[in-house]
Amino acid sequence: MSEYTVYVGDKPIVLTTDFKEEDNSKTFLLKSVKMGKVIKLLNKTDIAEVRLVDKNVDKLLKRFLKKLPKVTAGGGKVFNAKGDILFIYRNDKWDLPKGKTEKKESIEDSAIREVEEETGVKDLKIVKPLPKTYHIFKRNGRHKVKITHWFEMKTDYTGPLHPEENEGITKVEWLNSKSSEDALHNSYANIKLLF
Repeated sequence: MSEYTVYVGDKPIVLTTDFKEEDNSKTFLLKSVKMGKVIKLLNKTDIAEVRLVDKNVDKLLKRFLKKLPKVTAGGGKVFNAKGDILFIYRNDKWDLPKGKTEKKESIEDSAIREVEEETGVKDLKIVKPLPKTYHIFKRNGRHKVKITHWFEMKTDYTGPLHPEENEGITKVEWLNSKSSEDALHNSYANIKLLF
């Protein structure tokens, strides 16, 4: 891959080998850029995107990930027998269930565990891996990059759904394709990449 996208809110940081200036975007050299400056630019101005350039395509992601502490997470795009997709509602946005990997846990196990914990859905089976997503968030005053490993999953579970309220989840719903499309209008940019 010659480009990666990391989100700060819904604004992208594009990691690329292609140096080009566009209207409403800023370009910096990946090697020397200060991430605090980039995050502030995206959060506090109307700049639409930041491009971080490095000539070595194989090291783009690795060099970027050295700039911030990392959190690894697993999540699921879960289909039921009717083909509906499992969504959670948190912080006034529709999202897919995901969460942090625990020590000595495989990424697949953490994805299944997190979906179960956040939604109450059982009997999950991984069908295939989906693209990873990257986003920057702030916890305890520090910016970190969350790398989420996504999996398409299926289940025949038809029991009750239980939002994990202590994680801020207020609703869990199976949405058909039309409702999923509507929900994505009020979701995150990195979730939209999975559809």
